[in-house]
Amino acid sequence: MPNIAERLSSFSASLRYQDIPEDVVHQTKRMIIDTLGCAFGGYSGQPSKLARDLAATVSSTQPATVLGSGQTTSPDLAAFANGIMIRYLDFNDGYTSKESGHPSDSIAATLAATEVARAGGQRFITATVVAYEAFCRVCDAVDIKPQGFDHVTVGCVASTLGAAKGFGLSQEQTAQAVNMAVAANVALYQTRIGDVSMWKGCAYANASRNAVFTTLLARRGLTGPSPIFEGPGGYFKAVSGGGFDLEPFGGEGRPFKIMECSIKRYPLGQYSQTVVQAALEVRHQLGDVKDIAEVNIETLDKAVSIMAGDPEKWRPANRETADHSMPYTVGVALTHGSVGQEHFAPEYLGNEELLDLVSKVKVQVSEEANRRAPEAMLCRLEVVTGSGQRFSSEVAYHKGHYKDPLTDAELDEKFRAQCNGLLPEARTNALLERLWRLDTVEEIVEVLRLTKV
Repeated sequence: MPNIAERLSSFSASLRYQDIPEDVVHQTKRMIIDTLGCAFGGYSGQPSKLARDLAATVSSTQPATVLGSGQTTSPDLAAFANGIMIRYLDFNDGYTSKESGHPSDSIAATLAATEVARAGGQRFITATVVAYEAFCRVCDAVDIKPQGFDHVTVGCVASTLGAAKGFGLSQEQTAQAVNMAVAANVALYQTRIGDVSMWKGCAYANASRNAVFTTLLARRGLTGPSPIFEGPGGYFKAVSGGGFDLEPFGGEGRPFKIMECSIKRYPLGQYSQTVVQAALEVRHQLGDVKDIAEVNIETLDKAVSIMAGDPEKWRPANRETADHSMPYTVGVALTHGSVGQEHFAPEYLGNEELLDLVSKVKVQVSEEANRRAPEAMLCRLEVVTGSGQRFSSEVAYHKGHYKDPLTDAELDEKFRAQCNGLLPEARTNALLERLWRLDTVEEIVEVLRLTKV
């Protein structure tokens, strides 16, 4: 029986564009549009600037484009810089299962590889479907957080398979790339605990950087250790705490996992999307926000652990901690009636009136929410006023969840909002038009030329 690396690499190498159903192609375009929009939204972030500065120090005979700046650099550094821009606002997509994360982060790798291979939109779409499928299938199989490992450890596998497809690697070359990537890219969960640092938005970008690097090595014939999952010193032993198997991949009538990925409505952690939506619904029922005495939230245990598991979440010191803080984002929603990237600026983080409301937020686990996870992210939010009035809302699927998706028009609106101030309206229109017709693009650089700010 083939080992896991062989099964993953066989899927990557064998999937053809014509094997992908029309609805999956359309969904992939939606995810790519959302992801590139998030990159524009994250363009001005400090980590994004630092990564672009680093990328500018390197030139390459096989150049890849950095989004926004239009500069070219090595393929791995382009994936790194683009990946940080994609992730910085915490506005890109999400997938929840035993493990959870943001499969669109791998688009940084599939984009760089497709460009260097001088391939077109159909290759880019296929590579992206591969990356999503790999990420989600591994997330379905195992949760690595209890062992202290971060989901970007899975992300490196997904980015490697997607990059290998983008480059057009053979099955054997792809398997060797996976072997190398898994052996060298084990990331720690400490990245997302306590006071969260800038690295939170860089961790998956680094996984994509390393994925592109290992695929370039495999392309030239370098081999990696095998069996990398099942061996006595492999992934099962060191990372997952035991063996696991993967469900059959999409294709031949089986569904593709990209259809179960959700788009965010708010620039914050995916486990807080339903909670913030509930808070905004409650706000419409309230009179004076200053009369709030208690805010009680019940949701699934993973959401509580990730978004409200540390004292720092009640008084976040930086953007990275705040956008992963359920108490803070709920406080913003109740106070301001919206949650946007402006609400993570220092003047909001240090606002004592806002923080006083945040201190009134209590979060606890709901067994009903646990039972309905991961298919739903159920939350119940109740506000109690000083006079004893109670207002509540319950949300299982946030707007943008794959069971309550954004329309294409709403997705366009999200994209345009993030391009505003960076691209002229005419260029934004042209870029969107090309992305919706991505399958007709002969060389992906045609799209990249439209992204220069």
